[in-house]
Amino acid sequence: MPSPAPLQGPLLLERFTALDEFLSHGYPLWHPEPFTELRLGWEDELPDLARWLRSRSLEQAEASHGLLQLPDAPAPFPGLAGRSRELADIGAFDPAPAREWPSALCLDVPGRKWQQIQAFAGSLRFSQAPRHWLDWCAGKGHLGRSLAHPDATLTCLEFDPLLVEDGQRLSDRLGIDASHRLQDVMACDTAAQLRPEHTAIALHACGDLHVRLLHLASDQGCGQLAVAPCCYNRIDEAQYRPLSTAAQGSSLRPDRRDLRLVQSETVTAGARVRRQRDQSMARRLAFDLLQREQRGIDLYLPTPSLPVSWLEKPFERYCHDLAELKGLATPASRDWDRLEAQGRERLAQVRNLELLRALFRRPLEVWLLLDRALFLQERGYQVQAGRFCEHRLTPRNLLLLAERSDLPTEPVDNFVDDL
Repeated sequence: MPSPAPLQGPLLLERFTALDEFLSHGYPLWHPEPFTELRLGWEDELPDLARWLRSRSLEQAEASHGLLQLPDAPAPFPGLAGRSRELADIGAFDPAPAREWPSALCLDVPGRKWQQIQAFAGSLRFSQAPRHWLDWCAGKGHLGRSLAHPDATLTCLEFDPLLVEDGQRLSDRLGIDASHRLQDVMACDTAAQLRPEHTAIALHACGDLHVRLLHLASDQGCGQLAVAPCCYNRIDEAQYRPLSTAAQGSSLRPDRRDLRLVQSETVTAGARVRRQRDQSMARRLAFDLLQREQRGIDLYLPTPSLPVSWLEKPFERYCHDLAELKGLATPASRDWDRLEAQGRERLAQVRNLELLRALFRRPLEVWLLLDRALFLQERGYQVQAGRFCEHRLTPRNLLLLAERSDLPTEPVDNFVDDL
């Protein structure tokens, strides 16, 4: 069955409203973090579901990772899962026909990143062929260079001077009319870099960085935008600041911790990395039990990221060293094997309890995307919102395409055929 088309027009607000109701009503279910709380507030109201999730093994949790269908789960899990699937599907952009890319374009580009660039470029559908691309937070400008080749103009804005230098060299080698500029996009003078003739693009610009682009591009009247957001939690403020009128009228005010839910899924980690991650999390959960007892405070104590080499330490030494790192007294002698086993048991429970939160992960991401879409719509853009690639390539596969409604009409062939 073909995927539905991307959302646009009145459907943007219609879907946002439905998502807002789903997320606001379910907030008590997805706001608590199983990793930091020994017991979750909703467990008293849904004891059957809580018992069922806590009784499952870590292997069962891993097998269920990424799946919304758990047929044996008690209510309200199946109903929430069905509604989550329905609301989170916002359609996909039709990919451009397969084409040969000059090998020089993908030089020095990691394989998965190059695939993402191809998918992003192949999803762009504008009424007029862009003539001047503006690559935001461009790095070396791989995305912009691919779109500008062979005869469009390119401006790349990047904060790292080494990447600016490397990017200019690569563009010059390909004969692309490119200007790679050293620019902190959060600085006050950035607006001067954007002009109405620009087609602004950003592939996985984080948090405040892509929000800054939406504001400045719409303020400066950029004719076209293509933005795939990422890392919504990378914001300076503790609480999310809504962009659109619809979101500003919502009761939902996610904080940075809530926004991390969107980023909590990975699809690329190998088996060794997953084993190390599980061992690290189990040890941190065991240490959490220890520190609560040690401090006499039943609250989670954040611990820093630790080198992988810490996993090679005997568990007793691991706890002693981490206690010292956090300024706690040396733990008293105890059954360290039992404590470590309790950490593994907690990890299994945490992973299974997170399956309920996961039902709200994609709806929250789409809610955030549509807030941005409605913001641009309010500023005079025709906007489409949908997927630009498969989930396996990147979980952050949502794309906003925006074009000013007042652009002069100039029929063109599909520009991606000429890339």
